[in-house]
Amino acid sequence: MTDTGLDLVTGGEPPRPERGRRRAETKKRPWRGLVVLVVLLALVGGGGYWAYGWAQDRFGPAEDYSGEGAGEVVVQVESGASWRSLSYDLEDQDVVKSAQAFYEEALDDPDQAVLKAGSYQMKQKMSAAAAYRALTTDIVPADATVVVPEGARVDDIVASITERTDIPQADLEAALADPAAIGLPEIAAGNPEGYLYPATYTVDSGETAVSLLSKMVTKTLEITASLDIEGRAAQLGYTTEQVLTIASILEYEVSTDDFARGAQVFYNRLEIGMPLQMDSTVHYISGRSGDVFTTAEERASDSPYNTYKFPGLPPGPIGSPGEAAIEAALNPEPGDWLYFVADPDTGETTFSVSYSEHQQACRDAGFSC
Repeated sequence: MTDTGLDLVTGGEPPRPERGRRRAETKKRPWRGLVVLVVLLALVGGGGYWAYGWAQDRFGPAEDYSGEGAGEVVVQVESGASWRSLSYDLEDQDVVKSAQAFYEEALDDPDQAVLKAGSYQMKQKMSAAAAYRALTTDIVPADATVVVPEGARVDDIVASITERTDIPQADLEAALADPAAIGLPEIAAGNPEGYLYPATYTVDSGETAVSLLSKMVTKTLEITASLDIEGRAAQLGYTTEQVLTIASILEYEVSTDDFARGAQVFYNRLEIGMPLQMDSTVHYISGRSGDVFTTAEERASDSPYNTYKFPGLPPGPIGSPGEAAIEAALNPEPGDWLYFVADPDTGETTFSVSYSEHQQACRDAGFSC
């Protein structure tokens, strides 16, 4: 379809085309002759196959799935969103095959439905028509959603749940204190930290603290099982809990692109008995946030999470690691690095083998180590 420039915004009454779908079809017709001409000319010149492919790419129908889709995904429509911007979000979440197909559905609607803000429980791999119909007629917005980001800690997750839902904090704390009720594995030793998987959760009416937290634990167990965390951790000489701990530290210490090298630094230090010296584990006990440094007083703490003072891993995870961090902890990038430092201006992380190299990297980043 030719782009009309129409961009329908939440809450406003969108303009209506004079003849709806029929008008949109009329706009396509002037191109048909051009397409035929291009293909015929190319056929005469011996480039028939190329011309056909070019015409299909330029003027053919947008890629689309068929059917009603499967699985489930929460789609968040922000206030002020347009059908155009939403189309790209739906493609990114694999709700539809292409943004173009969905946007054409919105443009072709003779009634020009208004896009309403809210959270919607949808499926993946839906046809554009099914997705558009779901958002305009079939779907009832989800009651609420709770987003658990990578690295989130139990206290953060509890605060988010109480802010976004009607579940009382006391109920959440009681559920967390009952490991069996929420399905914590024995290896967690009763500590839910690291087992509330980072994802977006739909909270329907009637949801309880136990049922919601159980979903998060179940998601962690599903992801770790799919990664064969127990078997692969054993091959590395570690337990599932230890790998989750390493993954949780990665979430705070390095960027996603550097997860695998960061994991190797941890393993290299552990192998030679060198303290990890990670500020994130010290922050975990001091409650400090907003920077990547620690004070001498913080580093003097007697907590077993103080990886400056005590070699080896802390007692457990310091947050909820995502799949990428867990995979990196299971599959570190081979190397002899013992140090890393991130440039605060560029975000680039430099990995070093020797302390002298590390000191130079720190100077290059504008501070001393």
